Amino acid sequence: MSKRSRTKSAAKQKAYDVEAEWTAADLALLEDLKAAEAQLPEDAPRALLSVRLSVWTDDTTSPVRQELDLRILAKEQGCRVVGVASDLNVSATKVPPWKRKQLGDWLNNRVPEFDVLLFWKLDRFVRRLSDLSTMIDWCLKYGKNLVSKHDSIDLTTTAGKILVTIIGGIAEIEAANTSTRVASLWDYTKTQSEWLVGKPAYGYVTDVDEHGNVVLRIEGTAHRALHWCRRAVRRPNPPSARRMVKVLVRSGLCGPGLTASTLLSRLRNPALLGYRVETDPESGSRRSRLVLGKDGKPIRVAEGVFTEDEFYELQTNLDRSAKNQPPRQTDGPTKFRGVLTCADCGTNMTVQVNNRTTATYRYLRCQGCKSGGYGAPNPDEVYGQLVQDVLTVLGDWPVQVREYARGAEARKEVKRLQDSIAYYMKELEPEGRFSKTRFTQEQAQETLDKLIADLESIDPETTQDRWVNVHNGKTFQQHWEEGGMEAMAADLVRVGVKCEVYRTKIPGVRAPQVRLRLLIPKDVRERLVMKEDDFGEKF
Repeated sequence: MSKRSRTKSAAKQKAYDVEAEWTAADLALLEDLKAAEAQLPEDAPRALLSVRLSVWTDDTTSPVRQELDLRILAKEQGCRVVGVASDLNVSATKVPPWKRKQLGDWLNNRVPEFDVLLFWKLDRFVRRLSDLSTMIDWCLKYGKNLVSKHDSIDLTTTAGKILVTIIGGIAEIEAANTSTRVASLWDYTKTQSEWLVGKPAYGYVTDVDEHGNVVLRIEGTAHRALHWCRRAVRRPNPPSARRMVKVLVRSGLCGPGLTASTLLSRLRNPALLGYRVETDPESGSRRSRLVLGKDGKPIRVAEGVFTEDEFYELQTNLDRSAKNQPPRQTDGPTKFRGVLTCADCGTNMTVQVNNRTTATYRYLRCQGCKSGGYGAPNPDEVYGQLVQDVLTVLGDWPVQVREYARGAEARKEVKRLQDSIAYYMKELEPEGRFSKTRFTQEQAQETLDKLIADLESIDPETTQDRWVNVHNGKTFQQHWEEGGMEAMAADLVRVGVKCEVYRTKIPGVRAPQVRLRLLIPKDVRERLVMKEDDFGEKF
């Protein structure tokens, strides 16, 4: 397949442009549906519309058509549309509903705002049976319903639950078949010397030869960057990967998003020899390995950026540089990363470990000041002061957990009281059953007054589905004492608490004077509320 034909095919699967797709007729129909919706009673069920599309082609149903069809369905079922969760260019196989940008926000944070979730077709919603099972469990927990435009799905009946599971199994089988076809294509292309599909490794770009075949060419800028790194690590005192990244970015040979780990991954990729590679599943990191042909030799797909001597010399020099680095701690040397920031440059404070013959030294430095600013030689003392400051301000606050409270029982009680009040008021009228004698009239009036008092005592808020914050019996000091610094750091990052570190040079003293300033958001009490992850390990 030529480069031109592949590009044309990709152009057909363009990203969906919402504004360009709404025609005058669509907008007119939308206004009519909204006008009909305005006539619904206040207690009408609230519907959330889920619209999803992986890629947009002539054969797919556009998001506009999906939304209008779902609005028509909502009208037929007497539901009021409260929102549209539109997730475009999102694969249902790879991204479950609760991880999609818009639908995920509704499912995780806006549960009380809708009663039923409408979607166009089951495969527009989920494509994995496990995801469907998770959503069914979630709907049963929160009292929600799932309704499909083109599938007979209704979680309010046993038959509907069984049917939705069967349909979900079929959708998963279809997705598995698609995955098998794609995997077979990749297995075939890996054995070919021609470049058929896929993204080339760094250092190469696709091109079309004189015969119209897609081939790999060496990219000039990447070639210069890779060979500069090869020469740099040959020096007696080779620069670190981080230093090489700074030079490459400053020179314009690489983009500003380059990291040290990405650079090392590029330099260790055997694809730079011009061979076909694949990800090594046995490696803990994203290392690549050579793909061997039927003759047991590597499959060449392009001219090598490096010769074999240059590549293996580069690997030896990289190994030599790696041995000079201090061993990485499993939990990381830096505590409260993202909380402690430099007061001068605003970047995160991190621990720099220097190994010497006599001892190992640890300094707290920033990333923006020259040479990391004045190094604080006792990071543990800084951590201790931060912990003490946080406990002083937030330690006595109660730990609150967000829970979902349904208003169905309260609504049922309100309805019972209203019906009873209406009954007694009617029978107390002239010719009513309670107006015949003074005794029955007084007894009925007394009962009526009690019913009215009971109705007035019900908080209207309790009749709504809502989030409530419940105290779990602990203070944050107790919570952090049980979880340690890791638990405190996670909570501080979650709520956006910052601590500015001021370092002042003292004449005649090597270590600077360190002062901390705690910055706490005004709404920290609301942010500290613990929120249960409904789609975590439980499901």
